[in-house]
Amino acid sequence: MKIFKQLTIVILLISLSCKSKQNISVKKDNLPEGKIVKNTAKGKLFVIGGGKISKSLIEELISTSNLRDDDFIVILPMASEEPDSAAYYAKKGFVEAGINPDKIKAFNLKKEQQSIYQIDSIKRASLVYITGGDQNLFMSQILHTPAYDAIHTAYQNGATIAGTSAGAAVMSREMITGIEYKHSQYSGNFRTIESENFEIKEGLGLLPSAIIDQHFIYRMRMNRLLAVVLEHPDKKAIGINESTAIIVHGNSAVVAGESQVIILKNPNKNSIKTKNGLLGGENILIDILLPGEKFKL
Repeated sequence: MKIFKQLTIVILLISLSCKSKQNISVKKDNLPEGKIVKNTAKGKLFVIGGGKISKSLIEELISTSNLRDDDFIVILPMASEEPDSAAYYAKKGFVEAGINPDKIKAFNLKKEQQSIYQIDSIKRASLVYITGGDQNLFMSQILHTPAYDAIHTAYQNGATIAGTSAGAAVMSREMITGIEYKHSQYSGNFRTIESENFEIKEGLGLLPSAIIDQHFIYRMRMNRLLAVVLEHPDKKAIGINESTAIIVHGNSAVVAGESQVIILKNPNKNSIKTKNGLLGGENILIDILLPGEKFKL
């Protein structure tokens, strides 16, 4: 009986320890593993680096989506702290580009409040547009929900999934959240290339072979993306500047808009070095692509 009580106490302590560990914030989340296979989705991705979105870029988005008279657009503004305003201005841009306002729906989805009508609308939409804001806010309402699955279904069936700024960041499977572990006070400047500094969480996973950064050249985010590609050598790291987009179809992409796209590749996984928390590496490849230029994913 005494041995039984001791075993019970040990099991209880182990259980409490596990629960405690689950509440501790870790620097690297356990992201879903799996072999990256050829992209067989019928749809396209239109990934915008944020900033001012010109009428011509919106028109190119509409053209990419191949909208017909009976098609409609769904706007998802959950990344914004003011989702109603974000939805209003996104809709305004589409209307000014010639879209019938009756063909535009906006859903401020909540994780526990997703109606059958909303989910069905996302699945049947020809264009799903994710606004800017905070990518963490968006994923907090979408991850592991019917809406997450509906976005993937729409993409597989031929819809264009578009996003700007935070809406661009969520396209990756490994998503840059914007949080620095070693410099908690956000300043907008990334002055170091350090190991285990940038938080990565699970995004939508529509672009599993790459990690997206936005506002890239304008906000001088090269140090951040260098750190990311050093620590994730199996991914292409793609920095999209403001007023610029990449249009992804299958395993290829083309640059659209007004500025450049930076692509970083780390072909030598064994070249990664750390010293006193600093990251180092050799033979990092960089491409600077102009509007109209294509690249492989």
